[in-house]
Amino acid sequence: MENRRRNTAGHARARGPRRPWIPCAVLFDRDGTLVHDVPYNRDPHLVRPMPDAARVLDELREAGIPTGVVSNQSGVGLGIISPDELGAVNARVEELLGPFDTWQVCPHGPDARCRCRKPQPGLILAACSALGVAPSDALVVGDIGKDMEAARRAGARGVLVPTRVTRRQEVLEAPAVAGDLTSALILAFGSRELAASEPLATGTGGAQ
Repeated sequence: MENRRRNTAGHARARGPRRPWIPCAVLFDRDGTLVHDVPYNRDPHLVRPMPDAARVLDELREAGIPTGVVSNQSGVGLGIISPDELGAVNARVEELLGPFDTWQVCPHGPDARCRCRKPQPGLILAACSALGVAPSDALVVGDIGKDMEAARRAGARGVLVPTRVTRRQEVLEAPAVAGDLTSALILAFGSRELAASEPLATGTGGAQ
């Protein structure tokens, strides 16, 4: 499992009256969530961010919320993508969307039975460890059911942002559903500017 970490300030929680849940870190799936899904992409020139990805990430960074990427990349394990090609694509993602505080990537194939490939929780647990936050204080944003199941197993909260590959059942079973990344941010923080302290909306799954 690839692990790249940047220095991140600690996030201590002050004692006092209980407040609505607000994420201390936001973890994103890569393909289909941050960038358009190109199966087994090995070409950095094919990386295209989702329409609101850059703005959402800028707002999180300005608010001091650590961000990370948690991504299955089985093409490496299957011999379709080389580690260098994967690194080049990830570098292009950062060139377009800015730096992330941690990258956690599972390179194993579907039959590897590893602990990191989503829906296993390993990527999320590793990202939270790298960022110094408890999984229960992390939000996971993804486009398929495996992202939501990995979040559940890790003890994190999840928001599904469906795409054309998302199955109806995955939408119905998701703990929370948003139409795009901006809406996911509003669900989690209660405002576009991350200023309000509203809890994460749950049970909003429905067909789209």
